[in-house]
Amino acid sequence: MSDVIVAPETRDLDELATRLAGWLGTRMPQASDIAIANLAYPRGAGQSHETILFDAHWREAGRDHAQGCVLRIKPRSFTVFPDNLFDEQYQIMKVLSDGGYVRVARPLWFEEDASLLGNPFFVMEKKQGRVPVSVPPYAREGWLRDAAPEQRRVLWRNAVGQLAAIQKVPLGECAFLKGPDGAEQGLEQEWEKYTRFAAWLQETETLPVLDEALARLKALWPKNRPEGLVWGDARIGNMMFDENFDVVAVMDWEQPSLGGALHDLAWFCVLADTMHGPQSTYGAPLEGMGSRDETVDLWEEITGKSAADLGWYEDFAQFKMTCTGIRLGHLRGAPMMDEAAMRTRLKVE
Repeated sequence: MSDVIVAPETRDLDELATRLAGWLGTRMPQASDIAIANLAYPRGAGQSHETILFDAHWREAGRDHAQGCVLRIKPRSFTVFPDNLFDEQYQIMKVLSDGGYVRVARPLWFEEDASLLGNPFFVMEKKQGRVPVSVPPYAREGWLRDAAPEQRRVLWRNAVGQLAAIQKVPLGECAFLKGPDGAEQGLEQEWEKYTRFAAWLQETETLPVLDEALARLKALWPKNRPEGLVWGDARIGNMMFDENFDVVAVMDWEQPSLGGALHDLAWFCVLADTMHGPQSTYGAPLEGMGSRDETVDLWEEITGKSAADLGWYEDFAQFKMTCTGIRLGHLRGAPMMDEAAMRTRLKVE
């Protein structure tokens, strides 16, 4: 397997260990002999935030303690999205963890002071498991590709189960995710968010195809707009699984909203099709992974919500992914997708 680090920024890990040990002393005043070990960047993940794994060891009340941790630092120059939702990312994970609604890593500490690491950061528990990473693509090589079809079937069902569980979260506990006036929640919130994203991209380069795609989507505005929490990057590549192919953690909550129940399902279906389904660019589909129809049926069964008009949300997901791809290309100095290909993807003549 390729041994690739994907990270927006990197730093001296020995120096970081010293800084973290001192900082943890302020968070755990009863602890002594604090030591930080095994610092590492995740392999094949972490494209928008600097994310670092480490283990903390200390003594407290006459006993030795250890905690696996994940450090996530607010982006500085490498900003993929126009919205700053770093605080909200920590808050929604705390809601999900405290309520037991969705399997997430337990948030441990949040630090607002940017003087220590150059920007605010938070620390969460480190879960143990395997992730179907994007680099290299899990459909081309790796443990999921090597798994038996019946094991993949278990993974798919468990993944959709957690995707659906997000729609059981009481929205009253997530009021901090409300959008601006006139777009506080529902489809209007996601729409306002991504129309601003498109405008942000065009501050330096005019891209008429984005405006045309928005006009097309607006003209076909869906009737079915169920309320619900938005994860924001719903895919199995953002889930960790144990040896039994059960979900250990649902990760990367950097773009949450109250935008409605169907956005995540649409995003999940589009990426599943691209990564391991009929439209996969990485070879034959992975046998055992549920089809789009099976995914929709299971999601509806668990959530009790209708997936009517899902096709519109899938088209909107393609628009969101296009905006994100353009921004990542700008940040990395990579060439942008050919306009003809973009128009085909966004169904714009």
